[in-house]
Amino acid sequence: MSVTRRFFFWLWVAASAAAASANLSAQQSLPAPLAGGPPSDVPVAVQILRWHMLDNDVSALTFRSMDSLFTTRTVARSGRVWALPRSDHALDFSYSWQGEMLPAGEFLERTYTNALLVMKDGRIVSEIYRNNSDERSRFIGWSMTKSVTSVLIGCALAEGRIDSLDTPITRYLPELEGGGYDGVSIRHVMQMRSGVDYEERYDFENPGVAAGNHIAALVRNTARFADAARTLPRIHAPGEHFQYKTIDTAVLGWLVERAVGSSVAAYTAECLWEPLGAEADGYYIMDGQPGVGREFSGAGFNATLRDYGRFGQMMLDDGVANGRRIVSEDWVRQSTRPSGGEDARRGGYGLQWWTIGGSDAYAAIGLQGQYVYVDPATRTVVVKLSYFPPGDNSALDGETFAFMAAASAWQPR
Repeated sequence: MSVTRRFFFWLWVAASAAAASANLSAQQSLPAPLAGGPPSDVPVAVQILRWHMLDNDVSALTFRSMDSLFTTRTVARSGRVWALPRSDHALDFSYSWQGEMLPAGEFLERTYTNALLVMKDGRIVSEIYRNNSDERSRFIGWSMTKSVTSVLIGCALAEGRIDSLDTPITRYLPELEGGGYDGVSIRHVMQMRSGVDYEERYDFENPGVAAGNHIAALVRNTARFADAARTLPRIHAPGEHFQYKTIDTAVLGWLVERAVGSSVAAYTAECLWEPLGAEADGYYIMDGQPGVGREFSGAGFNATLRDYGRFGQMMLDDGVANGRRIVSEDWVRQSTRPSGGEDARRGGYGLQWWTIGGSDAYAAIGLQGQYVYVDPATRTVVVKLSYFPPGDNSALDGETFAFMAAASAWQPR
């Protein structure tokens, strides 16, 4: 090798080494709100994926791929599947929104829809999948999970595992004594009227209590989500003031675990998923590894579109699924009746279900556009699974309810 060629060879080696060194120093680093605090066993890349899972650029995928981002616990299906008859129709109706009559076919793209199911009197009349999803996709329900938790409480009451909704929550969870939940009844927690100070605000760049708990429990897995309840102060007298907060439902999940002596996932399978005749396993995302983590009972349940439809149909059928009793008719009435006032526009809140103003309809509703809508008057169930952008979605929410009201009135021929 000539002197010149040897020089360029070693120059190339040096440049390659420098590039490799630069690449090593260019590995992903955590955003500032994730840095610091107790060390996390969650890989940096996974923490960053969880940090961005709500972003609109990726949520059409992440909202049906939570089992690739989190440790999960299966809610097993078993036995005969509840067969849903069908008579498929095009969405040949219109709905009124902001002074316009819009064709139902435009609704899907206008409102970031991943999947849509419309059922009439127990029969599927429309089933639509978009964005490479299909009937096997399992979608996160986000806060629709709260309505699943409501059914678990109803089951536990019927079995005598919980003696009364008016029992103080601390009888089952003495860990909460001395804090904001001391003296609060299970009913108050069910109604989102616990009075504890936990503002449901998720400004992740400037995290408060709720956002900080999300980061620690769900992104970094360095804390259990429900454990934040131990130290929360009280801001209102129990029962006095409605304030929607996921920590209340996390406490209810902890109550279920304690009262029934098994995991939330196991009890969901026992009292709901198996007798429901679900066609696919559901699952919860966990706030930590097995042996440490708990199911995220406030917002972490995942299921297929049709199984969410079965859940809604069971409620429509007064707690019966394909001839099998899940919860009592009285529990369905109690949980879907507003516990306080009901605004004609915004509706009200029952026992972990939203009520629809001016009607007997009610809904399970989740973050960024997840809905199971039930209208007893027309025997209609609508399931919409979406990927709304983060932030204020009041317009998208309003348009969705306009569509669902029109779908409820629709009489396909």
